[in-house]
Amino acid sequence: MTNRAAKTLTVAFQGEKGAFSQVAIHQLLGPDVEPKPCQHFEQVFQSLARRKVDAAVIPIENTLHGSVHENYDHLVEFRLPIVGETSVRIVHNVIALPGVRFSQLKRIFSHPVALNQCLKFFARFPHLERVPFYDTAGSVKMLIERQYPDAAAIASAAAAEIYGGRILRRSIEDDRQNFTRFFLLRRRRESAPDFPPDRGGAYKTSLVFSTRNIPGSLFRALSAFALRDVNLAKIESRPLRGKPWEYLFYVDLIGHISDEKVRNALNHLRELADFITVLGCYPRGH
Repeated sequence: MTNRAAKTLTVAFQGEKGAFSQVAIHQLLGPDVEPKPCQHFEQVFQSLARRKVDAAVIPIENTLHGSVHENYDHLVEFRLPIVGETSVRIVHNVIALPGVRFSQLKRIFSHPVALNQCLKFFARFPHLERVPFYDTAGSVKMLIERQYPDAAAIASAAAAEIYGGRILRRSIEDDRQNFTRFFLLRRRRESAPDFPPDRGGAYKTSLVFSTRNIPGSLFRALSAFALRDVNLAKIESRPLRGKPWEYLFYVDLIGHISDEKVRNALNHLRELADFITVLGCYPRGH
């Protein structure tokens, strides 16, 4: 009897093939996966929730641009657990049609965030028009399809390779310390790997909570971690829908949910919070 070939893992992401999210997919899961492009972040979450794909990868924050707030909201709405993270060094390249010279360029397409991360480049070449587009890799795809002889796109080297573009300028970003952090998501009953208890900060736990809008409530909530020497790697607030001027607090802490001090801190927080949900427990990325 022959063994059936293992099913190729399908992974949803926002953008076109060659986007930095696809780079993150391969960093997290290796080369033998099938990326599934989606136009919007909500479609990424929906694809995973509706079992159209096996996993999803989303950006959650950039060292220069900050957090991707929309995805924080989707994490609460869809309750798809975080099971991994990675960071991708963002390298922006000027990509044009084969045979086009840099001196021929009049306009450059890319995602607005990418354009804003290359302001020093545009200051050096003020004649180049910045044209916002919905996706970095998508701008390369569009450029090749439409055969613009006077235009280029800003995207990854992978996008140039996938769509047959030519890189005219490499690494034009203003700051080389430009990294984006990505989360790997799975469906809940498929997302419980048997991690050992943390013995040295090898894991993170992400959660969201809200407190009553009274003096000292946030201080008391955070003391649940401080009293047990639980290190918080990040805390961020987002508006609580339906309750103007009240907020959800997103926290990344160092430690595994099964560690005694983390478990006790979360139990303490549950006594103080109006709402708390653990969004995921996962190995720390690099």
